[in-house]
Amino acid sequence: MYDYVLVTEPLTAEQLASIGWKGRQGLSDIPNQFHYYRLTEDNRILWGGYDAVYYFRGKVRTELESRPETWAKLSRHFFATFPQLEDVKFSHTWGGVIDTCTRYSVFWGKAMQGRVAYALGYTGLGAGSTRFGAEVMLDLLDGKRSRATETEFVRKHPLPFPPEPFRFAGIQATRWSLDREDKTGRRNGWLRTLDRLGIGFDS
Repeated sequence: MYDYVLVTEPLTAEQLASIGWKGRQGLSDIPNQFHYYRLTEDNRILWGGYDAVYYFRGKVRTELESRPETWAKLSRHFFATFPQLEDVKFSHTWGGVIDTCTRYSVFWGKAMQGRVAYALGYTGLGAGSTRFGAEVMLDLLDGKRSRATETEFVRKHPLPFPPEPFRFAGIQATRWSLDREDKTGRRNGWLRTLDRLGIGFDS
């Protein structure tokens, strides 16, 4: 899965005042296809998310890190959110691979006869949660029972993705359905089926 990001040029003091972002918090909106954004130290806005893209057979290639159509979409969304910054330019764009799983959140396990622990599937949400993930891994390696290791969240693994071409078709159907729900507020039969199977953020 690829995620894409834009970064603005540094905002002037007047531009910064116009958006009222006094606390400089990292932010996210809450649709299914969400944006995340934050101010950098030199008052640029990093703006990304929304258009996570899966390429057939999980291709990972340098050329896939560039996706002008996604940057154009992110740019439109940025200016819809910050219309007072209509003259701001973007100085940087990039994209990269994020790991994921069918529940869209971290899962744990051990390998190599219990000598190696892993935490996978953060789905782009690892920056704030990898410390917790590492603590759980240490407990697993130690064989230590803790409040975390006893939870279903830690003990249960997500369902595996199906093989291609079903994986690609399923992901595209899910993206279309999530976009439709964001626009209409209604979950369709496909999303309700995924809910019953324990697939997705709410699983």
